Amino acid sequence: MQYRFIKNRDIIMFGFQPWNTEIAFNFKDMAYELARYNRVLFIDRALDRKTALKNRITQNLKAAEAGKNNYIEQIQDNFWVLHPKSLLESSAWSPNYKLFDFFNRVNNRRIAAEIKKAIHSLGFKNSLLINDNDFYRGLYLKGLLPVREYIFYLRDFLTAQPFFERYGPRCEKEMIEKSDLVVANSAYLAAHAGQWNPNSVDIGQGCNPDDFITADQPVPADMKDIPGPILGYCGVVSSYRLDEDILIHLSESFPNYSIVLVGPSDSVFDKSRLRSLRNVFFLGRKMPGETIAYIQHFTICLNPQVLNPLTIGNYPRKIDEYLAAGKPVVATATEAMKMFGEYTFLCASKEDYVTSIVRILEDPEWTSSTEKEKRRNFALTHTWENSVGALGNAFYHFKKQYPAVGL
Repeated sequence: MQYRFIKNRDIIMFGFQPWNTEIAFNFKDMAYELARYNRVLFIDRALDRKTALKNRITQNLKAAEAGKNNYIEQIQDNFWVLHPKSLLESSAWSPNYKLFDFFNRVNNRRIAAEIKKAIHSLGFKNSLLINDNDFYRGLYLKGLLPVREYIFYLRDFLTAQPFFERYGPRCEKEMIEKSDLVVANSAYLAAHAGQWNPNSVDIGQGCNPDDFITADQPVPADMKDIPGPILGYCGVVSSYRLDEDILIHLSESFPNYSIVLVGPSDSVFDKSRLRSLRNVFFLGRKMPGETIAYIQHFTICLNPQVLNPLTIGNYPRKIDEYLAAGKPVVATATEAMKMFGEYTFLCASKEDYVTSIVRILEDPEWTSSTEKEKRRNFALTHTWENSVGALGNAFYHFKKQYPAVGL
Protein backbone atom coordinates (compact mmCIF):
# COMPACT_ATOMS: atom_id res chain seq x y z
CA MET A 1 0.00 0.00 0.00
CA GLN A 2 1.16 3.53 -0.76
CA TYR A 3 1.21 5.87 2.22
CA ARG A 4 1.07 9.64 2.38
CA PHE A 5 2.74 10.58 5.64
CA ILE A 6 1.80 13.67 7.62
CA LYS A 7 4.73 16.06 7.15
CA ASN A 8 5.90 19.51 8.19
CA ARG A 9 3.33 19.96 10.92
CA ASP A 10 3.55 20.88 14.60
CA ILE A 11 1.94 17.91 16.32
CA ILE A 12 0.73 17.93 19.93
CA MET A 13 0.33 14.40 21.27
CA PHE A 14 -1.84 14.27 24.36
CA GLY A 15 -0.81 11.04 26.08
CA PHE A 16 -3.10 8.91 28.23
CA GLN A 17 -0.14 7.00 29.71
CA PRO A 18 2.85 8.51 31.53
CA TRP A 19 5.90 9.07 29.35
CA ASN A 20 8.21 7.09 31.63
CA THR A 21 5.98 4.09 32.20
CA GLU A 22 7.82 0.77 32.36
CA ILE A 23 5.68 -0.91 29.71
CA ALA A 24 5.80 -0.25 25.98
CA PHE A 25 2.79 1.62 24.61
CA ASN A 26 1.45 2.57 21.21
CA PHE A 27 1.36 6.33 21.50
CA LYS A 28 5.01 6.62 22.42
CA ASP A 29 6.04 4.53 19.41
CA MET A 30 3.76 6.62 17.19
CA ALA A 31 5.36 9.81 18.54
CA TYR A 32 8.83 8.68 17.51
CA GLU A 33 7.54 7.77 14.04
CA LEU A 34 5.71 11.09 13.57
CA ALA A 35 8.83 12.96 14.69
CA ARG A 36 10.60 11.74 11.56
CA TYR A 37 8.71 14.30 9.48
CA ASN A 38 7.21 16.74 11.99
CA ARG A 39 7.86 18.68 15.16
CA VAL A 40 6.26 16.77 18.03
CA LEU A 41 5.35 17.78 21.57
CA PHE A 42 4.25 14.83 23.74
CA ILE A 43 2.21 15.74 26.82
CA ASP A 44 3.12 13.57 29.80
CA ARG A 45 0.29 12.52 32.10
CA ALA A 46 -0.39 15.07 34.84
CA LEU A 47 -0.76 13.81 38.39
CA ASP A 48 -4.23 13.90 39.97
CA ARG A 49 -4.97 14.76 43.59
CA LYS A 50 -6.20 11.31 44.67
CA THR A 51 -3.11 9.59 43.27
CA ALA A 52 -0.85 12.18 44.89
CA LEU A 53 -2.45 11.65 48.29
CA LYS A 54 -2.41 7.88 47.88
CA ASN A 55 1.30 7.99 47.19
CA ARG A 56 1.85 10.45 50.03
CA ILE A 57 2.98 12.91 47.35
CA THR A 58 6.26 11.08 46.95
CA GLN A 59 8.02 10.15 43.74
CA ASN A 60 5.88 11.96 41.19
CA LEU A 61 5.77 15.30 42.98
CA LYS A 62 9.44 15.11 43.89
CA ALA A 63 10.20 14.49 40.25
CA ALA A 64 8.06 17.46 39.25
CA GLU A 65 9.86 19.69 41.75
CA ALA A 66 13.29 18.46 40.67
CA GLY A 67 12.34 18.85 37.03
CA LYS A 68 11.43 22.54 37.10
CA ASN A 69 14.39 23.22 34.89
CA ASN A 70 13.39 20.29 32.71
CA TYR A 71 9.75 21.30 32.28
CA ILE A 72 10.08 20.75 28.54
CA GLU A 73 12.43 17.85 27.91
CA GLN A 74 14.02 17.52 24.48
CA ILE A 75 14.16 13.88 23.42
CA GLN A 76 15.75 14.39 20.01
CA ASP A 77 15.65 16.88 17.15
CA ASN A 78 12.06 18.06 16.65
CA PHE A 79 10.75 16.01 19.61
CA TRP A 80 9.93 17.28 23.10
CA VAL A 81 8.03 16.04 26.15
CA LEU A 82 6.07 18.43 28.35
CA HIS A 83 6.00 17.32 32.00
CA PRO A 84 2.98 19.22 33.42
CA LYS A 85 3.29 20.80 36.86
CA SER A 86 -0.46 21.04 37.42
CA LEU A 87 -2.10 18.88 40.06
CA LEU A 88 -5.47 17.81 38.66
CA GLU A 89 -8.71 17.18 40.52
CA SER A 90 -9.80 13.52 40.71
CA SER A 91 -12.99 14.19 38.78
CA ALA A 92 -13.82 10.54 38.08
CA TRP A 93 -14.64 10.04 41.76
CA SER A 94 -17.26 12.79 41.77
CA PRO A 95 -20.63 11.65 43.18
CA ASN A 96 -22.72 13.12 40.34
CA TYR A 97 -22.50 14.40 36.77
CA LYS A 98 -22.69 18.06 37.75
CA LEU A 99 -19.57 17.88 39.93
CA PHE A 100 -17.78 15.63 37.46
CA ASP A 101 -18.36 18.08 34.62
CA PHE A 102 -17.25 21.03 36.75
CA PHE A 103 -13.98 19.43 37.87
CA ASN A 104 -13.31 17.92 34.46
CA ARG A 105 -13.57 21.35 32.83
CA VAL A 106 -11.20 22.71 35.47
CA ASN A 107 -8.71 19.95 34.64
CA ASN A 108 -8.98 20.56 30.91
CA ARG A 109 -8.34 24.29 31.41
CA ARG A 110 -5.32 23.66 33.63
CA ILE A 111 -3.75 21.31 31.12
CA ALA A 112 -4.58 23.59 28.19
CA ALA A 113 -2.87 26.53 29.91
CA GLU A 114 0.34 24.54 30.28
CA ILE A 115 0.21 23.29 26.70
CA LYS A 116 -0.33 26.82 25.35
CA LYS A 117 2.67 28.04 27.30
CA ALA A 118 4.80 25.20 25.94
CA ILE A 119 3.81 25.58 22.29
CA HIS A 120 4.40 29.32 22.52
CA SER A 121 7.88 28.60 23.87
CA LEU A 122 8.58 26.15 21.03
CA GLY A 123 7.06 28.39 18.38
CA PHE A 124 4.37 25.91 17.32
CA LYS A 125 2.05 27.51 14.75
CA ASN A 126 0.57 24.95 12.37
CA SER A 127 -0.65 22.65 15.14
CA LEU A 128 -2.45 19.32 14.93
CA LEU A 129 -3.64 17.70 18.18
CA ILE A 130 -3.85 13.91 18.57
CA ASN A 131 -5.52 12.59 21.73
CA ASP A 132 -4.59 9.10 22.88
CA ASN A 133 -7.90 7.67 24.13
CA ASP A 134 -8.33 10.22 26.96
CA PHE A 135 -11.96 11.25 26.74
CA TYR A 136 -11.86 12.84 30.21
CA ARG A 137 -8.84 15.17 30.36
CA GLY A 138 -8.92 15.79 26.61
CA LEU A 139 -12.65 16.32 26.22
CA TYR A 140 -12.55 20.12 25.88
CA LEU A 141 -9.04 20.67 24.52
CA LYS A 142 -10.26 21.19 20.97
CA GLY A 143 -11.86 24.49 21.99
CA LEU A 144 -9.13 25.49 24.44
CA LEU A 145 -6.04 25.15 22.24
CA PRO A 146 -5.00 26.92 19.01
CA VAL A 147 -5.06 23.77 16.88
CA ARG A 148 -6.20 23.36 13.29
CA GLU A 149 -7.37 19.72 13.49
CA TYR A 150 -8.22 17.33 16.31
CA ILE A 151 -7.70 13.56 15.96
CA PHE A 152 -8.92 11.07 18.56
CA TYR A 153 -6.94 7.80 18.74
CA LEU A 154 -9.13 4.95 20.00
CA ARG A 155 -6.99 1.96 20.95
CA ASP A 156 -8.85 0.35 23.83
CA PHE A 157 -12.45 -0.09 24.94
CA LEU A 158 -11.88 1.76 28.21
CA THR A 159 -15.57 2.21 29.01
CA ALA A 160 -15.70 -1.52 29.81
CA GLN A 161 -13.42 -0.93 32.80
CA PRO A 162 -15.01 -0.21 36.20
CA PHE A 163 -13.11 3.07 36.60
CA PHE A 164 -14.81 4.53 33.51
CA GLU A 165 -18.22 2.86 33.66
CA ARG A 166 -20.04 5.76 35.35
CA TYR A 167 -18.98 8.76 33.25
CA GLY A 168 -16.99 7.13 30.46
CA PRO A 169 -19.70 6.16 27.94
CA ARG A 170 -21.14 9.68 27.77
CA CYS A 171 -17.70 11.34 27.56
CA GLU A 172 -16.37 8.89 24.98
CA LYS A 173 -19.41 9.48 22.75
CA GLU A 174 -19.05 13.26 23.05
CA MET A 175 -15.31 13.02 22.38
CA ILE A 176 -15.85 10.94 19.23
CA GLU A 177 -18.61 13.25 17.96
CA LYS A 178 -16.55 16.43 18.31
CA SER A 179 -13.31 15.04 16.84
CA ASP A 180 -12.47 15.90 13.26
CA LEU A 181 -11.15 12.39 12.68
CA VAL A 182 -11.13 9.18 14.74
CA VAL A 183 -8.45 6.57 14.11
CA ALA A 184 -8.53 3.15 15.78
CA ASN A 185 -6.13 0.24 16.00
CA SER A 186 -8.73 -2.38 15.08
CA ALA A 187 -11.70 -2.68 12.75
CA TYR A 188 -13.94 -3.42 15.73
CA LEU A 189 -13.07 -0.16 17.49
CA ALA A 190 -13.35 1.81 14.22
CA ALA A 191 -16.87 0.45 13.79
CA HIS A 192 -17.65 1.37 17.40
CA ALA A 193 -16.55 4.98 16.79
CA GLY A 194 -18.40 5.01 13.46
CA GLN A 195 -21.71 5.03 15.34
CA TRP A 196 -21.10 8.70 16.16
CA ASN A 197 -18.50 9.90 13.68
CA PRO A 198 -18.45 8.80 10.02
CA ASN A 199 -14.80 9.86 9.80
CA SER A 200 -13.61 6.82 11.76
CA VAL A 201 -10.82 4.69 10.28
CA ASP A 202 -8.91 1.56 11.24
CA ILE A 203 -5.18 2.32 10.92
CA GLY A 204 -4.04 -1.02 12.27
CA GLN A 205 -1.34 -1.50 14.81
CA GLY A 206 2.40 -1.37 14.84
CA CYS A 207 5.01 -3.11 16.89
CA ASN A 208 8.78 -3.36 16.73
CA PRO A 209 9.09 -6.83 15.18
CA ASP A 210 12.79 -6.46 14.39
CA ASP A 211 13.47 -6.49 18.14
CA PHE A 212 12.14 -10.04 18.34
CA ILE A 213 14.02 -11.36 15.32
CA THR A 214 17.30 -11.61 17.14
CA ALA A 215 20.19 -13.98 17.60
CA ASP A 216 19.68 -16.61 20.30
CA GLN A 217 19.66 -15.12 23.77
CA PRO A 218 20.58 -16.92 26.98
CA VAL A 219 17.81 -18.36 29.10
CA PRO A 220 16.76 -15.76 31.69
CA ALA A 221 18.02 -16.60 35.17
CA ASP A 222 14.52 -17.15 36.60
CA MET A 223 13.67 -19.59 33.78
CA LYS A 224 16.76 -21.78 33.98
CA ASP A 225 15.22 -24.29 36.38
CA ILE A 226 11.79 -24.38 34.73
CA PRO A 227 11.34 -27.62 32.76
CA GLY A 228 9.97 -27.66 29.21
CA PRO A 229 7.87 -27.72 27.18
CA ILE A 230 6.93 -24.19 28.22
CA LEU A 231 3.54 -22.63 27.48
CA GLY A 232 4.23 -18.93 27.95
CA TYR A 233 2.44 -15.60 28.21
CA CYS A 234 3.95 -12.09 28.30
CA GLY A 235 1.83 -9.14 29.38
CA VAL A 236 -0.27 -7.85 32.25
CA VAL A 237 -1.75 -10.77 34.18
CA SER A 238 -5.14 -9.17 34.74
CA SER A 239 -8.53 -10.69 35.50
CA TYR A 240 -10.07 -8.17 33.09
CA ARG A 241 -8.04 -9.67 30.25
CA LEU A 242 -7.05 -13.26 31.04
CA ASP A 243 -9.21 -16.34 31.61
CA GLU A 244 -8.06 -18.05 34.80
CA ASP A 245 -10.08 -21.19 33.99
CA ILE A 246 -8.18 -21.72 30.73
CA LEU A 247 -4.84 -21.57 32.54
CA ILE A 248 -6.01 -23.97 35.28
CA HIS A 249 -7.32 -26.35 32.64
CA LEU A 250 -3.99 -26.27 30.79
CA SER A 251 -2.08 -26.91 34.00
CA GLU A 252 -4.24 -29.95 34.76
CA SER A 253 -4.27 -31.22 31.16
CA PHE A 254 -0.49 -30.96 30.78
CA PRO A 255 0.95 -31.81 34.22
CA ASN A 256 4.43 -32.33 32.75
CA TYR A 257 4.47 -28.97 30.94
CA SER A 258 5.28 -25.62 32.52
CA ILE A 259 3.03 -22.60 32.28
CA VAL A 260 5.03 -19.38 32.58
CA LEU A 261 3.37 -16.00 33.08
CA VAL A 262 5.66 -13.00 32.60
CA GLY A 263 4.22 -9.67 33.74
CA PRO A 264 2.67 -7.86 36.70
CA SER A 265 -0.43 -9.48 38.17
CA ASP A 266 -3.54 -7.96 39.71
CA SER A 267 -5.12 -8.81 43.07
CA VAL A 268 -7.27 -11.59 41.57
CA PHE A 269 -4.29 -13.44 40.15
CA ASP A 270 -2.27 -12.73 43.30
CA LYS A 271 -4.80 -14.90 45.16
CA SER A 272 -5.49 -17.32 42.32
CA ARG A 273 -5.50 -21.08 42.70
CA LEU A 274 -2.85 -21.03 39.98
CA ARG A 275 -0.35 -19.92 42.63
CA SER A 276 -0.61 -23.33 44.28
CA LEU A 277 -0.13 -25.40 41.10
CA ARG A 278 3.36 -26.86 40.86
CA ASN A 279 3.72 -26.35 37.09
CA VAL A 280 2.61 -22.71 36.99
CA PHE A 281 5.25 -19.99 37.38
CA PHE A 282 4.59 -16.27 37.92
CA LEU A 283 7.78 -14.40 37.00
CA GLY A 284 6.51 -10.86 37.56
CA ARG A 285 7.12 -7.55 35.85
CA LYS A 286 9.95 -7.20 33.32
CA MET A 287 11.26 -4.25 31.38
CA PRO A 288 10.14 -4.17 27.71
CA GLY A 289 13.52 -5.21 26.33
CA GLU A 290 13.75 -8.14 28.73
CA THR A 291 10.64 -9.92 27.44
CA ILE A 292 12.40 -10.79 24.16
CA ALA A 293 14.52 -13.47 25.85
CA TYR A 294 11.52 -14.98 27.63
CA ILE A 295 9.47 -15.27 24.46
CA GLN A 296 12.43 -16.77 22.64
CA HIS A 297 12.53 -19.61 25.16
CA PHE A 298 8.79 -20.37 25.17
CA THR A 299 7.80 -23.53 23.30
CA ILE A 300 4.31 -22.20 22.55
CA CYS A 301 3.01 -18.68 23.18
CA LEU A 302 -0.41 -18.13 24.73
CA ASN A 303 -2.98 -15.35 24.81
CA PRO A 304 -5.79 -16.85 26.91
CA GLN A 305 -8.08 -13.84 26.90
CA VAL A 306 -11.38 -13.81 28.68
CA LEU A 307 -14.18 -12.69 26.36
CA ASN A 308 -15.64 -9.36 27.42
CA PRO A 309 -16.24 -5.89 25.91
CA LEU A 310 -12.69 -4.85 26.82
CA THR A 311 -10.95 -7.70 24.99
CA ILE A 312 -13.22 -8.54 22.07
CA GLY A 313 -11.97 -5.74 19.83
CA ASN A 314 -8.64 -5.00 21.48
CA TYR A 315 -5.59 -5.35 19.23
CA PRO A 316 -3.20 -7.76 20.98
CA ARG A 317 0.23 -6.23 20.36
CA LYS A 318 1.87 -9.24 21.98
CA ILE A 319 0.68 -11.48 19.12
CA ASP A 320 2.89 -9.63 16.66
CA GLU A 321 5.79 -10.00 19.09
CA TYR A 322 5.16 -13.74 19.41
CA LEU A 323 4.95 -14.16 15.65
CA ALA A 324 8.05 -12.05 15.01
CA ALA A 325 9.92 -14.45 17.27
CA GLY A 326 8.66 -17.26 15.03
CA LYS A 327 6.67 -18.94 17.78
CA PRO A 328 3.47 -20.96 17.36
CA VAL A 329 0.60 -19.10 19.02
CA VAL A 330 -2.58 -20.37 20.66
CA ALA A 331 -5.10 -17.66 21.51
CA THR A 332 -8.74 -16.97 22.28
CA ALA A 333 -10.83 -16.23 19.18
CA THR A 334 -11.89 -12.57 19.43
CA GLU A 335 -13.00 -10.12 16.75
CA ALA A 336 -9.56 -8.51 16.68
CA MET A 337 -7.83 -11.90 16.43
CA LYS A 338 -9.61 -12.81 13.19
CA MET A 339 -6.90 -11.08 11.15
CA PHE A 340 -4.36 -13.48 12.68
CA GLY A 341 -6.40 -16.58 11.85
CA GLU A 342 -4.02 -17.88 9.18
CA TYR A 343 -1.00 -17.60 11.46
CA THR A 344 -2.30 -18.67 14.87
CA PHE A 345 -4.49 -21.33 16.46
CA LEU A 346 -7.71 -19.63 17.57
CA CYS A 347 -9.79 -21.22 20.31
CA ALA A 348 -13.41 -20.90 21.36
CA SER A 349 -13.04 -22.99 24.53
CA LYS A 350 -10.48 -24.30 26.99
CA GLU A 351 -10.78 -27.70 25.31
CA ASP A 352 -9.74 -26.07 22.01
CA TYR A 353 -6.57 -24.89 23.72
CA VAL A 354 -5.64 -28.45 24.64
CA THR A 355 -6.38 -29.73 21.13
CA SER A 356 -4.31 -26.99 19.51
CA ILE A 357 -1.33 -27.47 21.80
CA VAL A 358 -1.32 -31.23 21.21
CA ARG A 359 -1.50 -30.64 17.46
CA ILE A 360 1.50 -28.29 17.53
CA LEU A 361 3.66 -30.55 19.64
CA GLU A 362 2.84 -33.72 17.71
CA ASP A 363 3.30 -32.32 14.21
CA PRO A 364 6.82 -30.99 13.46
CA GLU A 365 5.41 -28.88 10.61
CA TRP A 366 4.24 -26.22 13.09
CA THR A 367 7.75 -25.69 14.45
CA SER A 368 9.48 -25.89 11.06
CA SER A 369 11.62 -23.10 9.66
CA THR A 370 9.03 -22.59 6.91
CA GLU A 371 6.26 -21.87 9.41
CA LYS A 372 8.55 -19.66 11.50
CA GLU A 373 9.40 -17.56 8.45
CA LYS A 374 5.75 -17.31 7.48
CA ARG A 375 4.85 -15.97 10.92
CA ARG A 376 7.73 -13.52 10.94
CA ASN A 377 6.91 -12.13 7.52
CA PHE A 378 3.34 -11.47 8.59
CA ALA A 379 4.47 -9.71 11.78
CA LEU A 380 6.82 -7.54 9.74
CA THR A 381 3.83 -6.00 7.94
CA HIS A 382 2.67 -4.55 11.29
CA THR A 383 5.20 -1.78 11.74
CA TRP A 384 4.74 1.68 13.19
CA GLU A 385 5.75 3.10 9.84
CA ASN A 386 2.78 1.34 8.22
CA SER A 387 0.35 2.30 11.00
CA VAL A 388 1.41 5.97 10.96
CA GLY A 389 1.31 5.86 7.17
CA ALA A 390 -2.30 4.68 7.37
CA LEU A 391 -2.94 7.56 9.77
CA GLY A 392 -1.57 9.94 7.14
CA ASN A 393 -3.80 8.45 4.44
CA ALA A 394 -6.85 8.85 6.68
CA PHE A 395 -5.87 12.42 7.58
CA TYR A 396 -5.40 13.60 3.99
CA HIS A 397 -8.57 11.83 2.87
CA PHE A 398 -10.42 13.75 5.59
CA LYS A 399 -8.78 17.03 4.52
CA LYS A 400 -9.84 16.41 0.92
CA GLN A 401 -13.44 15.88 2.02
CA TYR A 402 -13.45 18.84 4.44
CA PRO A 403 -10.94 21.37 3.08
CA ALA A 404 -12.30 24.18 5.25
CA VAL A 405 -11.42 22.45 8.53
CA GLY A 406 -8.50 24.18 10.20
CA LEU A 407 -8.74 27.39 8.18
